[in-house]
Amino acid sequence: MKKFAVLLIMALLLPLQACAQEQGAKWEKGTHYKVLDEDATDKPTITEYFSFWCPHCYNFEPIVAQIKNNMGDNTRFNKVHVNFMRVGGGQAVQDDATKAMMIGRALKQSEKLNAAIFNYIHEQRASVTGMKDLRSIFAVNGVDTAEFDKLASSFGVNSMVKKNQKMIDDYRSHLNGVPTFIINGKYMPVFTREMTQDDMVNLIVWLSNQ
Repeated sequence: MKKFAVLLIMALLLPLQACAQEQGAKWEKGTHYKVLDEDATDKPTITEYFSFWCPHCYNFEPIVAQIKNNMGDNTRFNKVHVNFMRVGGGQAVQDDATKAMMIGRALKQSEKLNAAIFNYIHEQRASVTGMKDLRSIFAVNGVDTAEFDKLASSFGVNSMVKKNQKMIDDYRSHLNGVPTFIINGKYMPVFTREMTQDDMVNLIVWLSNQ
């Protein structure tokens, strides 16, 4: 009976292993991904560098959701907001948006409030000029303005903002545009013209397992 159970488990695993090998054979170093001269992270980590002002980043949000649904349970997902876009009212305003994102994270409402900022910029075609506009966006989405102001000046949120900036500084030489993904600290996927949305997701998830 024990031998039968082992054989059954092996029979179930073989198709999964074959699938993983097939995916690996599909992606070529130099064509579909780059290996960066950086230290690997201590655990599988997918980091997305993005900007709220970037239309490609906005359109990439469904793909990001798909990545999160398909990545391993032990994989971390980091979202890093950049502040070097030529649009967006300059670095100070983009830094304010980073702080707002961290406020949303502290409130454990990241997805909802990130979506609200994206919507304000790309659907309502409205301008974000600073924290006042971001506070209003959050208020419309149910965040108490006093709580917003309290978190904006809190040690925890400002520490997260500094960490976000360090992650930009550490990989700035690799960030020629957004969205850019860094996988496990050393792999950068390259999305070719013929790739489908599923291909992009599969490539990123596969790299996270390397």
